[in-house]
Order: sequence, then C-alpha cells, then structure tokens
Amino acid sequence: MPRSGHPLVNLTVPANVLLTRVAKWSALKAWGLRLAKRSGLRKAKVAVARKLAVILHRMWMDGTDFRWSSQEAAQQAA
Repeated sequence: MPRSGHPLVNLTVPANVLLTRVAKWSALKAWGLRLAKRSGLRKAKVAVARKLAVILHRMWMDGTDFRWSSQEAAQQAA
C-alpha cells in the first residue's frame, strides 16, 4: 500500500496498472516496457510515474486531453 505523502509514490500505482493491465497501446506504455526490459519493472514503474506526472502537469497547464498515440499529436498539431 503506497504512503499518502509524496505525489510520485501515489503515481506508481497507475504506472503499474498502465504497464501490466491496460491492453490499449500508448507511446508511454511502449517506452515503459522497453525500459522494464533494460532496467527491471521496479525502476520502470518509477520512471513511468515521473513521466506521467510531467504529462499530467502539462495537461493541466494547457487544458489538453491525453493523446494515446504520437500520430494523434501530429494530426492535432497540423
């Protein structure tokens, strides 16, 4: 059970779910799985949690929605 103190600790649970349970592909999941092969699942969870924190912060500041793929991002930018 994660402690409620540090926000990054709280984001390791969604990061674990993204890496192990979510069937839908995303660039974040692919990056995390490649990292898990290299460095192990434990480190990959923390790295994905940190990246997720950065993405969430950017989404809150910009008011944008999460883009599952980089192709969606390219279409919206064009």
